[in-house]
Amino acid sequence: MDEKIDAIKKWLGEGSVNIFGLPMSGKDTQGMRLAEVLDGKFLSSGLIIRAMEAKMDTPSITASGQLLPTNLFYEWVLPYFERRDLWNKPLVLSSIGRWIGEETQVMSVAEGARHPIKAVVFLEISSEEARKRWYEAKNLQDRGERPDDEDIDVFRRRIDEFKTKTIPVLKKYDEMGLLIWINGEQSRDEVFAEMIDKLYEYSKNPA
Repeated sequence: MDEKIDAIKKWLGEGSVNIFGLPMSGKDTQGMRLAEVLDGKFLSSGLIIRAMEAKMDTPSITASGQLLPTNLFYEWVLPYFERRDLWNKPLVLSSIGRWIGEETQVMSVAEGARHPIKAVVFLEISSEEARKRWYEAKNLQDRGERPDDEDIDVFRRRIDEFKTKTIPVLKKYDEMGLLIWINGEQSRDEVFAEMIDKLYEYSKNPA
């Protein structure tokens, strides 16, 4: 695996890999691990948005399971690409740009910050698997206090938001030849191994 990781590093340079998937698909878990082996930095739109909402003296938008409006996404998340601590580093992104149309601005800003989007990974799991993992996480209490994880109806709304608003984004990336599909219903190690294998193969013949 080390040789494949070295090849991915060489291909990626200071570019970005953007990871998408249903809630509970393991985006942040896999993204942080990938960033570590690539000596890169990890950016999660969910973590950024929840941190920003915690500072606001208004009701949380995402606590209802809805996606952040595009204007706030641009204002809160996109400036992170310009941070000095990210210079000269590859980036692994978790769901940066979830509404159709946002992918164009994300790619433009990333390119301007010298972190061009070079691949998009889709960790595919079924809605049933997502709900199963939600119940397991509730029993284990291993995801902290996330308001958008508290209620099953809110969680179902997050799944619906992904299907109606984010799947079209993935179709756009697929049309660009950037999308890499990963079976997210394997063990964490198996998911990671498949992601490395497919990024390596992609790096030899990128879009």
